[in-house]
Parts: sequence; structure tokens; C-alpha cells
Amino acid sequence: MPVSPSSSAQAAREALAVRLQHLRKDAGLTGKELSARCGWHPAKTTRIQKGDAAPSDTDIRTWCSACGADDQVDDLIATARAVDSMYVEWRRLHQGGMRKVQEDWYTLHEQTRHCRVYLSNVPPGFLQTPAFATALMKQITAFQGTPDDVAEAVAARVARSRFLYEGGHRYVVLMEESVLRFRTADPEAMRGQLRHLLAVMPLASVSLGIIPFTAQRTVWPLEAFYVHDDTMAVVETLTAEIKVTQPRELADYAKAFAGLAEMAVYGDAARTLIRAAIDALE
Repeated sequence: MPVSPSSSAQAAREALAVRLQHLRKDAGLTGKELSARCGWHPAKTTRIQKGDAAPSDTDIRTWCSACGADDQVDDLIATARAVDSMYVEWRRLHQGGMRKVQEDWYTLHEQTRHCRVYLSNVPPGFLQTPAFATALMKQITAFQGTPDDVAEAVAARVARSRFLYEGGHRYVVLMEESVLRFRTADPEAMRGQLRHLLAVMPLASVSLGIIPFTAQRTVWPLEAFYVHDDTMAVVETLTAEIKVTQPRELADYAKAFAGLAEMAVYGDAARTLIRAAIDALE
């Protein structure tokens, strides 16, 4: 598993390593003795105990068996898989296409009541039009070299828009003005996307703020992130999706969001920026 730029993933990995180390100590085994029982080189035991190597399911079963702690296997495997899901490369997520990931996002949004979203590159998926989403997903598929199931993935992405109209969900969205100006799709699709933003602004479930180019920055432009019910932040980088659950880091994302929100404009001022972007496409 690659080292995550998020300390949440690293902290969780290290906590798993400590649990395995405690099992060894409780069994009264040295690292060399455990390695001998497991049938692998002592260096592997050292890497696992330091959190430098992620143990496989088989590694965990072997470790627990060597320590006489078979009753711990299921819990430790579940923990290891949770750690693994904190940092997942997009190519791994999209290895069978993009549809499954979009369906997983649907489930997450279905369970979320309050979602705060910051974007510096494209509108959030639940506010994208089919034409815009198609253009974007074709670019992503071509870049990653993953299977092309764009039509199915777009349908799954656009389906999330239902939560704007039902279920008591609340979306607070902040976008940099650059999102309105980037030619991510052709002019016709861009116009449709920008007009859609104007159409959803009056919804009670949506608060849309735009951070103007001219805003005096108190928080620098960041990577896109979604904060779900103050329990998890999902951060999107070029190569990976990162799930942040550590309270201290969640507090940092909440603080950043608050600072970004203070720089944004809303209502008529936001509409003016969106309309200006539409006019620039003419």
C-alpha cells in the first residue's frame, strides 16, 4: 500500500502495527521467534511492526496463529482493510471502469445529511449535467487507461442529484471562479452546465458560493474535498482518493472550509459571476 499524504491513513496503519506487536509480546515471543513460526524473514516482521508494510489477510492469519490469537483474526483483517481503503489510487478504483465507484458515492451521499464541498477544478458530481460529466469522464478514462464504461458511470453519477430534492439532505458548496471558466467540456456543454448551476441555486437543499478571482485570500486554493456529516472528509488528488477520519484533521478541513466560505459571494453576486462565464462562451 503506498504511503498516504494523509496522516489519518498513516496513523491508522501504525495503530494496526501496534496491535500486532502487542499480540506478539502477549504471546511472549521475540521478533525472531515469531518470524520462525510464521516461516518468513525477520525483516518482514520488522516492516509490519513499524507500519512500513501492510500485512495481507494471509499474513494476519499466520501472525495470529503464531501468537495463539486466532480469535483476533477477523477483527484485525477488517481493520487492515479499513486502513487500506483510506488511500486508494484511482487506477485501482477504476480498474473495472468508473460505474462501481459512482455507485459507491451514491450510497455515501444517501447516508449523508450535511455535506460541505469545496472545488477548485470542476463542479461536484451531484451538480453535473450528463453532457459535462460525459466530457469529464472521457478525459479521466483516457488519462488513466482504464476500461471505458463512461455511459454507465455518467448515469450513476447523475443519479446522485435526486438527493437535492428528497431525503432531507443539505449541500453547502464552494467553488473557485476558475471552475466556471475552465473549458472542461465544449462550449455547448459548458453553457448547459453553468445554466444548471443557476437553476439549482434556489433549491432549499443547496447553498452555492463562488470565490472570485479578485477575493483577498486568507486560505489558498486547495484540492477538492467533501466533508460528510463531520465524520469523514474525502479528498481528491490527481492519483488517489483519500478518506480522512482523524478528528484533528477533520477540524482542519472544517477550519479551511469556514475560511473559504468567508471569501465567497452568494446570491445575486454569485449569479453575476456565473452569467459572466456564460457570456464569455458566446
